[in-house]
Amino acid sequence: MEYDIGADEPVSTAVVRAVSAAEGRDPQSLPPLANVLDTDALNALFGSRGDGAARTGGRLSFVYSNCRLTIDNGEYLTLELLENQSGRENPSRRG
Repeated sequence: MEYDIGADEPVSTAVVRAVSAAEGRDPQSLPPLANVLDTDALNALFGSRGDGAARTGGRLSFVYSNCRLTIDNGEYLTLELLENQSGRENPSRRG
């Protein structure tokens, strides 16, 4: 699944929205993203520079909930559902 991160959307918000949509769950039912990484640091990493100029480049991958996420340039998020606990592919996997 791919998700375009909005120009004024914090990356941490985009992550929760994308995972919620992919897993078919309410965002409030997901584990706190802050349990996986520092959300302020994530937003700052892909946020604009102190002078307001956009940051360019950068890629970050991590696992959150039942998904592997990759953020590119703070603009694009790619999400892959992981296998479930029994080792079988998650039946709700979307690609």
